[in-house]
Amino acid sequence: MKKSVHKFITGLATTAAIISFPVLVHADNIGGKERIEVAFVLDTTGSMVDLIDGAKRKIWSIANTIVDIHPGAEINMALIGYRDIGDDYMLKTFDMSTDIQGLYGNLIRFKADGGGDTPEAVNEALNASMRDLDWSMGEDIQRIVFLVGDAPPHMDYENTPQYPEIIKYANKHDIVVNAIQAGGDRETRKVWKEIAQRGRGKYIPIPQDGGRITVIETPFDGDIIILQQRIDETVIPYGSDDEQTKVREKMSTKSEAPESVQVENSKFYSKRTSSKEVITGGGDLIGDIKNGVITLDKVEEKELPSDLQSLNSEEKQSYIEEKLAARAELEADMSRLIKKYDDYVADKIKSASEASDEIDSFDQAVQETLREQLN
Repeated sequence: MKKSVHKFITGLATTAAIISFPVLVHADNIGGKERIEVAFVLDTTGSMVDLIDGAKRKIWSIANTIVDIHPGAEINMALIGYRDIGDDYMLKTFDMSTDIQGLYGNLIRFKADGGGDTPEAVNEALNASMRDLDWSMGEDIQRIVFLVGDAPPHMDYENTPQYPEIIKYANKHDIVVNAIQAGGDRETRKVWKEIAQRGRGKYIPIPQDGGRITVIETPFDGDIIILQQRIDETVIPYGSDDEQTKVREKMSTKSEAPESVQVENSKFYSKRTSSKEVITGGGDLIGDIKNGVITLDKVEEKELPSDLQSLNSEEKQSYIEEKLAARAELEADMSRLIKKYDDYVADKIKSASEASDEIDSFDQAVQETLREQLN
């Protein structure tokens, strides 16, 4: 479907290597569908604990910002957590994927720790955002990076890429690089501003703790959660035992999320027009049939859940049709409910913005930047 931006720099901080920039190969035709790819390069040292906790609560809200602007786009997101050499890890990379539910699961497992001194592995993390992520190339693709941290990069490691070279590569391949600074370190401010300027992005300072994460409660939240639970009951995991287990684990993670996160998740599911997935990443038979990914007759008996395996062909088909009809009716109800939710939230946001137009939180910084760069 798409071809990678192959490794453009060989070696990491401890490897003597020659820096090289191979020719980028464009992706295959993606059927005219707009694609938006966003990567978060996130400092996960101990000083970022409050910001990371806030990010866990707002990742679906950020995804919804994209959906509100481009409901029919294919959305890919990636995550790179970084610390420094000598910590438990230097980099943790989760590649570009349409499986936002999987990304959320990876994010909530991040624990801020380590660090305690500066600088951090900023160059290595930015390098990985270009070298290791499976970016797509094409005219209908928008590519955006958010670097989020509070400490400057090491500039003293030999034979390793540094941000001026990395940003040149980003520019060449139309990858916009934004820099969000947590806290007020002067050296970080200087470098972050330069990265944003060179990367044709925005520099945004926010408080060390990520700022005030705003959660707007509405009169519709409870009804949305109840209705989503009914939709979730139409999910039929299929595939190998491992694939079915992963779907159930995602469903469990989703149901255990804070109520505000569950509501934002339901909004994402309801408002997307390119495909309808109760759980992103595939593995739901009803969703995959509804989206034209597969037909029931193409699913092997052993890949069905045990309660379906006991039915004959006509009974299976009837059962699936009942689930499809139930989901369609529930989706229509959810669409109407989300419209009321959106109208309520819009009024609240309008009132708040009239009081202050200052960007003072991580989620607001990302959402406002996406609105500017994706329009």
